Amino acid sequence: MPAKNAFYAQSGGVTSVINASAAAVIQTAKKYPDQIGKVYAGKNGILGALREELYDTSEEAAATITALKHTPGGAFGSCRYKLKSLEDNRAEYERLIEVFRAHDIGYFFYNGGNDSADTCLKVSQIAEKLGYPLQAIHVPKTVDNDLPITDCCPGFGSVAKYVAVSTLEATADVASMSETSTKVFIIEVMGRHAGWIAAAGGLANPDIILFPEVAFDRTKFIAKVRQSVEDNGHCVIVASEGAQDAEGKFLAEAGTLDAFGHKQLGGVAPTIATMIRDELGLKYHWALADYLQRSARHLSSQTDVDHAIAVGEKAVEYAIAGENAVMPAIIRTSDDPYAWEIQSAPLDQVANIEKMLPAEYISEDGYGITEAARTYLGALIEGEAATPWENGLPVHAKIKGVLVNKKLPPWSK
Repeated sequence: MPAKNAFYAQSGGVTSVINASAAAVIQTAKKYPDQIGKVYAGKNGILGALREELYDTSEEAAATITALKHTPGGAFGSCRYKLKSLEDNRAEYERLIEVFRAHDIGYFFYNGGNDSADTCLKVSQIAEKLGYPLQAIHVPKTVDNDLPITDCCPGFGSVAKYVAVSTLEATADVASMSETSTKVFIIEVMGRHAGWIAAAGGLANPDIILFPEVAFDRTKFIAKVRQSVEDNGHCVIVASEGAQDAEGKFLAEAGTLDAFGHKQLGGVAPTIATMIRDELGLKYHWALADYLQRSARHLSSQTDVDHAIAVGEKAVEYAIAGENAVMPAIIRTSDDPYAWEIQSAPLDQVANIEKMLPAEYISEDGYGITEAARTYLGALIEGEAATPWENGLPVHAKIKGVLVNKKLPPWSK
């Protein structure tokens, strides 16, 4: 049987290590020339397939592909484009298969989070319905760390390291100035529904962590801030963007929706800073980690990089072995010393399921983390991933981005 080509795409918010997974997919595919021909990468994620905008990765120098392993962002472009259900928009899925057929693509590697797992599952289903042979493998990635089955998600360990380090360093700054200046510092981190990233800040021992899983109580919160300032002279707060009240309303809800239909959040840090000003009259500063936390490749965890490479490699191996609609999952086999392996997880047990921060990881007062959380998180931030530098700045790969010739009429929604 002649070799089939592969399609790889990046989806959703990028991470500091998603390109490491991309490099692993491309490099591992080269080891199987009898099964895999070329690896095409979608320009701007799944839109690249719909628009028939496919990068030919064989046109890239081997050194460029290797350099992706220390390059943040999404080298081929990502997108926040959620395909509707098969019933609501079958035409989009049929278009994907049409493009795959035109370019002799037999392998589909989709690198993303929860929504991407759902898309990958649906693509495998429509391919089966249309009788088109396709191995669809989901390559896990999400800084939110909320995919089920897998012990952790590539991208999270590096964000956890960045947030922990930033919290530690900011605490030293605030402690220095608190006698005559800033008393309260708030760092807002990502995490719409799950408090994994906020928990990572707990490794630096802040005074307060606001988790999405713990209902916000204004009176209790203000009392905790007041007590922290009285005891320590200052108060450091790590706030998840998804902090919400007892009715489930986000503290920072902006009243709009994002591209995936999720409620747009307007900033929890300034919201609670205003509370502190109004109730306590204390001087404060707040910071939004935002894109910085997920793009800081210079501070990436080596463990996280290793995970990202491993799931990319396994994705190809699973496809070659004939597996379909699965995800390489990271399974922790030991805490001390930390050890892990990769196992295959069926996508129908992954798609549209969010893994929340376990209750046993949150301290009794709801404002900190437990020793169990420290054990879990500590392993994921270990190791400083090597980064080449030049003229004082990190060196990043830049692809040539050679597109293949189109064979089909333009796509229209």
